[in-house]
Order: sequence, then C-alpha cells, then structure tokens
Amino acid sequence: MDWREEAILLAVRPHGESGAIVEVLTRGHGRHAGLVYGGQGTRLASVLQPGAQLEVAWRARLAEHLGHFRVEPLRSRAGIMGDRAALAGLNAVGALAVAFLPEREPNPALYDETLALADALAARAWDWPAAYARWEVSLLAALGFGLDLARCAATGATEDLVFVSPRSGRAVSRRAGSAWADRLLPLPGFLVGHGTPGIAAVREALRTTGHFLEHWACPAFERPAPPEARARLVRLLERHAMTAPR
Repeated sequence: MDWREEAILLAVRPHGESGAIVEVLTRGHGRHAGLVYGGQGTRLASVLQPGAQLEVAWRARLAEHLGHFRVEPLRSRAGIMGDRAALAGLNAVGALAVAFLPEREPNPALYDETLALADALAARAWDWPAAYARWEVSLLAALGFGLDLARCAATGATEDLVFVSPRSGRAVSRRAGSAWADRLLPLPGFLVGHGTPGIAAVREALRTTGHFLEHWACPAFERPAPPEARARLVRLLERHAMTAPR
C-alpha cells in the first residue's frame, strides 16, 4: 500500500531513539499518521516543524498499519515562529485537528481552508484571527456539528442576526432574542459576511465556537475539554482585546 501527496504537518512526537511519528493533514487522505525514520536527526528535525508544507510518500504492508513516511520539504512557514500570537494559532489548529478529525477520512474543503489559514498565519496577515475563527466553524461542520447561521431559528428572518442558540446552534435575530440575550451566544457579523473582523468580534466568535467544541464535540469524542493549545490562544487574544480598538 502506498500513496504520495502534499500535506500540512500538524504534530510530531519522538519514537524510539531516532524516529518520529508525525501527523499530517492531506487533501485526499485526511488526517494521517506515519513513522519517519531519522525524524529526530539534525537533517529532518528542521524540516518536521508544525505548519510546514511537505510532500509525503506513505507506505505500509497493509492499509491498517501505521506505515512510514518519506518526506520532502515544500514550504517551511518558519516566519510563524517569530510571532507569538500566530504560533499560538498554528498550535491550536494542529491540536484541534489531531484531537477531533477522524483519521484517514478526507475532507478537501477543510484541507483547503486549513492551507489558506496556515498561509495567513505565516504571512502574519492582519485578519488571521478572523480566519481562525471561521476555521473553527468549518471544523465543527466537518465533525457533523455544523452551525445554522443563515436565518433566525424563531422567525426565519435573514437580517440582523446577532445571537446563536446554545442548544440548537442556530442563529437568532436581535428582535427575537433580545429578551433572552443573557442566555444566548454572540454571533459577530463577520461570521455571516458583515462587519469588520476586529479582535473583540473574534473573541466573541471564539466564545461561541468554544461552547460547541466543549458541549458537542468533546462528549462525542470522549474528551474532557478542548486541547489546552486552544485555551492558550484564547487567553492571548483576550489579553490583546483588552487594549485593541473595537
């Protein structure tokens, strides 16, 4: 059994004295793990950095085996390492993907969005936090927990959607939800194509996606909580939001 494809490196862990088990995300084979011989060595250690774009060749005797990768670097995205916030974003992406995405189940749309987000993080694009929040919405959808943000759950209205029901994951309009605002989750405009995605709006979006990761995804995957890497990113962005313009 063998295949070759481009991949985004999600995580690396040592294996034995010199090897490494890597987890990658590919367009055609989904999240996939494999052993890299010599992965802890000097030559490959600089290549096997989370966020790197690689060409991987996987081979195993049987499809259900772990198998091993041969890797060739395509793009390092090393610039992320110089930006604490972008690095936290990258670590959160990798941790969530490893924690929740089913292994070997392709999702081309999520792969393409992850690739675009990794490029935005590497470029330190000003709006990468908003792209990250949208990515979490897409991750929920890929896991079968898609949010319905197109129309109000109570009235069917498509305008002035500002809340999300924590029970159903459906949008609620300002008029329908104002009396229960303290029980509803925020729906910042940029998630439905309106408004400027400032840090404060991103913080609201992550509060909402975090609720569904914790209360829907974690029970389904028997996890006590989302990965700590996500919590670190949220804390960092919350500190930033205290001084950022709204």
